[in-house]
Amino acid sequence: MATIRPARRGGALLAVLWLSAALSAIAFSLANTVRGEVERTSTAVDGLKTYYLADAGVERGILYVQWAFEGRVPQGAGFRYTPGTPALPFSFPTGQAVVEIIPETAKMNVNTSPPADLIRLILALGAQPDRAQAIVAGILAWRTPGAPPSADGFNPGILPSFRGRGASFEEVEELLLIRGMTSELFYGGYDRNTEGHLVPHGGLRDCLSVFGAADRFDVNTAPPAVLAAIGMPPDAVAAIVARRRIQPFQDAGQVAAFAPGGGPAFGRLRVGGNSIFTFRSTASLRLSNGQISDVRRTVAALVKFMPAGYDAPIHILRWYDNAWTP
Repeated sequence: MATIRPARRGGALLAVLWLSAALSAIAFSLANTVRGEVERTSTAVDGLKTYYLADAGVERGILYVQWAFEGRVPQGAGFRYTPGTPALPFSFPTGQAVVEIIPETAKMNVNTSPPADLIRLILALGAQPDRAQAIVAGILAWRTPGAPPSADGFNPGILPSFRGRGASFEEVEELLLIRGMTSELFYGGYDRNTEGHLVPHGGLRDCLSVFGAADRFDVNTAPPAVLAAIGMPPDAVAAIVARRRIQPFQDAGQVAAFAPGGGPAFGRLRVGGNSIFTFRSTASLRLSNGQISDVRRTVAALVKFMPAGYDAPIHILRWYDNAWTP
C-alpha cells in the first residue's frame, strides 16, 4: 500500500493555504469595490435630491418676490420678502434651502460704469495697477462704437479669432477675451485667513453685470470690492459688511447712520433693486434622524420680473446648475 510522504503532504497544505489567501484577497477587494460603489451611488442620489431641493428653493423664492411686487402675501406664507431681507430660509419635508436674493443693483454695469470705478474695482480684487489699466482700456475699447482695431485691448501679435465688436458687452463672460484678464481675477479664488484656513473670495463675475447699476448699489448684497470701487474707504466697507451679517439694512435711514465714516460714497448706496435678480439657493437634505446632511448643492437663476400685461410674469434669463457662492 502506497504512503504519502510528509514532504508531499506539506506542499499540498502550503498550496491550499496560498490559494485560500489569494481567494480571500480577491473577496476582500471585491467587497471593497462593491462598498465603494454603493457609497458613491448613495452620494450621487443624495446630490440629485439636493439639486431638486435647491431648485425648489429658487422657485419658491421667485414666488415670494412676485408676491411682494404684487403687494399680497397669501395666508400660510409665514413671512414675506422685503428689500431688507436678502436671504429667505425655506424648510421642506426632505430638507432645507437658503435662498439669497441678489438684485443686479448689487453689481456694476460693465457697459456704463466710469473708468475710475472699474479701475478701483479691479484693484480691490487684487490686480496690479498696470494690469488694471490694461483691462479697463480693453473694456473701454470693446464697448466704444467705432473703436479702431489696434485699440481693442488685444495684443496685435496674438489676435484671437473673435474680437471686440466696438459695441456693448452682451455677456459678462466676454471679459475673458480682454487682454490682461486671468481666470482667478474673473472667477475668484481662495485666500488664507489669519488661522491658515482657505477662505473664498469673489471675482469680476460677481461684481460686474450687463444689467448692473452705474449710480446706486444695494448695500445689503454688493460685494466688498464693489463698495470699495464706489469710493468707500476700507474701514467703512468692513463696518457695512459686519453690520449686514448681523442685521441687514432695512432702509436708507439706517445706511445714513454710517455716513460720517464713508463720506460721499454713501450717497451711492440704496436698499433693494429694480426688476432683475439673481436667486441663489443652497440646499441640504434632512436625514432620517432629523439632522441635516453635509451634502450641499447650490443652483442659481437670473430672473427678470415683467411689468403687467406681458404673457408671463417672469423671464428666466440664465440658469446655473452648479452655482458658486463666495
